[in-house]
Parts: sequence; structure tokens; C-alpha cells
Amino acid sequence: MTLDDILASPRTRRPVVMGILNVTPDSFSDGGEFFDARQAARQARRLADDGADILDVGAESTRPGSERVSTDEQIRRLRDVLPAAVACGAPVSIDTTLSPVARFALDAGAAIVNEVSAGRDDPAMLELAASRKVPIILMHMLGEPKDMQARPRYENVVAEVRAFLAARADAAIAAGVPRERIIVDPGIGFGKTLEHNLALLAGTAELASLGFPVLVGPSRKRFIGELTGQDDPHQRVAGTVAACLAAWSRGATIFRVHDVRALRDAMTVAEAIGRDAEP
Repeated sequence: MTLDDILASPRTRRPVVMGILNVTPDSFSDGGEFFDARQAARQARRLADDGADILDVGAESTRPGSERVSTDEQIRRLRDVLPAAVACGAPVSIDTTLSPVARFALDAGAAIVNEVSAGRDDPAMLELAASRKVPIILMHMLGEPKDMQARPRYENVVAEVRAFLAARADAAIAAGVPRERIIVDPGIGFGKTLEHNLALLAGTAELASLGFPVLVGPSRKRFIGELTGQDDPHQRVAGTVAACLAAWSRGATIFRVHDVRALRDAMTVAEAIGRDAEP
């Protein structure tokens, strides 16, 4: 899938599967599993072989309670991994809030910036995306990873997240990012309770009405465990697939997941049913 295909997904309704590659020792679900560069390279190939349309590579955990990782350390973790990920053939996105890290990744062949602070942590990020003419993912997060789950509150979570994403998209456009290269993400699990996450997934159509591709990332998240009783994140695959299918039926088209094969198979079946359905 090309970048143009990904950005056109709201029109074509073709689901885009983004495979997660955490080059970290402390991510909530797979921390340490792919911290070694050789293990990370093998996982990148596995994700691509399983059908990932995008490989999302990050070197800083954003799990609840996590601390920031310096520019130098992120680059050190990425140095040997990015070339291997790029060689897999799928577009690579760099998951970082720091423009020097994003610049390093783009120089190494990454093609998308995945920015969980939506350009608030480092305003130069929006200018970088504009100058490099790359798509940027703008995500909603309440607070910072270290405190985002400390009693999050909203009056109307869907309306507030929608307004935030609209404002950050405006900021990106003002910085020179073309409107057609913006992707928005409601930030499932980032400063949200179980009820907030469910409301956002149910309200995906309102987010899609902004006119940008909508990315959702429910993969293995705590709210799935709360619903299913699965304490082990690795046992939350079925719940992840269900959340993605629900969001797809409401207009989301990009899905950030750990378990690419399971979602790809589910989407293949869902697409076939949709094609063959009576008007």
C-alpha cells in the first residue's frame, strides 16, 4: 500500500493495518521483547509478512506512568532498526514527539510521523512534517504519559477530543502541512477511562466527519482487559479485533495493532461481506 492509498482510505474504505514495533525495554505489552536490534529486525519482517501496511517504530514508551527518553537515547535505539524496517517495503512511521528524532528517522527512510502530543511537545515537529512533505498523525492525549491516567475527566469526551483534533489540524495546516497529509487519532487509552474509550469508539463517525483519515489504536489496551477479564495483554487479541471492526464500521480506516495477522484476517472477511452485501 502506498502513502497515497493510505491517505485515500476514507474514500476507498480500504482498511490500513499498522504494525507496532516498540524498540523499548518498558512498553506495557511487549516491553523488552524487541529491544535488541536483531530481534526488532526479525519482528519488522514478521509484521510485514503478516500483512502490515505500515510499520510503526518507536523508541520511547508512552505507557501510563512512563518517563521521557532523551533524543540521543531514542536515536541510539533506532539506529540499527530503522534500515531493517525500511527494507521490509511497507511505509515506516516514526513514533516520537521530538523533531530531532523524527528528522533522523526520515533521513533513514521513514515516511510518516506519528506524533502522540499532536505537535505540542515540540512545535518544530509540525514545521518538519511540512518541510519534508510527509503525512503526520496527530493524537489526543490528556496530560502526559506519566500522569494521563490520574483521574481523567471530560464533560463530553467525543466533542472535546474532536475539537482538540480540529484545532491541532489547524495548527499543522498553519505550519504548512497540506490538509490531505493529516491523520487524526483519538488516543484510545491516553488519559481515558473505560467509559471514555468506549464512547470514542462508538463516536468514531463524529471524528471522521472532520474529513481526515482516522487512526485508532486499541491494541491490547487495559480497557479490553477490564471488559474481558484478561489480565495478560497478550490474551486481548480478540477484544482488539472487535474494537477495530467496530471503529471501521463507523469510519476509521487505520488500525495500530500488535497482532497484525489476526486483524488482517478479520478485515479480509469483513471486506468480503461488505462487497457482497445487498444494497
